[in-house]
Amino acid sequence: MYALVESGSITKIFTNPKGFVLNNNQYPADIFSKWTKDEKEAIGIYEVETDSTNFKDEKWYINTNESYAFGSGKVTRSWGTATAKAHADSLFTAQDETDGLGTEGDVKAEGLKTKLIRTIKQQAAGILQDTDWYIVRKADAGTAVPSAITTHRAAVRTKAASMETAITNASNTPALETLYTYTEQEDGSITRPLGELPVLEA
Repeated sequence: MYALVESGSITKIFTNPKGFVLNNNQYPADIFSKWTKDEKEAIGIYEVETDSTNFKDEKWYINTNESYAFGSGKVTRSWGTATAKAHADSLFTAQDETDGLGTEGDVKAEGLKTKLIRTIKQQAAGILQDTDWYIVRKADAGTAVPSAITTHRAAVRTKAASMETAITNASNTPALETLYTYTEQEDGSITRPLGELPVLEA
């Protein structure tokens, strides 16, 4: 990514190399790859440097629009302070109900907790679905469910419940993010505080 700087101000951003006209001169797209840094800067073309200090994971935060600045001989792309997404549901207020927007106390917008817990439930249901046929066979024909299957299904439900509790107890969005942050352990394995739902071993 490059920027055109004229009289100390950024006048154009090039997300991809392409030809352009500057001061009545036509420049081909290949100057971006063939010209040296000094040659490009001599006509005001600067490679954009990215400062991601304020950019956060969009699963948890709403980032500002990117902005570009020229100073100290370089062009920098950066973001403002990100806003954490709501971790809890927002509810319709009495005024909302008066205004005809919804019923007081009903969910107006789902927060991250609700969405994450729904995902856990869906994942658990998907895992259990693989062994549901044992339960159906038991109901239809009376064939006993293998103890390993019973143990596994109980473990899935137990782990799902503990994961939902951890999500519910998270006090804010950064706490939720921490639950899902993977770290490398001493043995080289990758884990996260929230853990994982158990899968049935072959």
